[in-house]
Amino acid sequence: MRAVIVDYGSGNLNSAQKAFERAAREADWPGTVAVSAEPDDIRAADRVVLPGVGAFADCVRGLRAVPGLLEAMDEVVRRQGKPFLGICVGMQLLASRGREHAVTEGLGWVPGEVRAIRPADPTLKVPHMGWNTLRQGRAHALLDGIPTGENGLHAYFVHSYALEPSDPADVVASADYAGPITAVVGRNNVAGTQFHPEKSQKLGLALIGNFLRWRP
Repeated sequence: MRAVIVDYGSGNLNSAQKAFERAAREADWPGTVAVSAEPDDIRAADRVVLPGVGAFADCVRGLRAVPGLLEAMDEVVRRQGKPFLGICVGMQLLASRGREHAVTEGLGWVPGEVRAIRPADPTLKVPHMGWNTLRQGRAHALLDGIPTGENGLHAYFVHSYALEPSDPADVVASADYAGPITAVVGRNNVAGTQFHPEKSQKLGLALIGNFLRWRP
């Protein structure tokens, strides 16, 4: 069993790897965690994790710049149905397109668009940065056993754009920032979190553990 965190030049790779390794130990998951940009490593993975920080278009360019990487991801995730987790911009890349400064095509695995956050309360600052609870819209293995709602655990967000799925059923959970912001998406074997589980302490470790055990 092996989880591979994709290295394409964008992401908190060191902190993500450490969080996944800790969650694996705490969940008694009998596998290993690796960081790699090699398509063959992606193909051999049992689980694929796509982190992401920065601008949508830059991350797309980073993915396309690694020869064979997108093809390997498509083979493993789309054709073989292995579990996939996108984190922050890694989740946003699942969309059909991003509208950050310019229109950029995404992976299209979760149809929808990435748009700028516009809180209904004009006093709220963008980027949305800080700790929020999750409002769970439907059951999903990633949130099994994790307290959500007003009295639930908190997740750490830092972003100016958010994924708006075309199908509301793809939204697993949202956060409130003077209006709902997509926090977790799930579609078949593909899932994503807008927040950073590697920085979200108890909630994050529990979610990563759930992902490692997930059998979609």
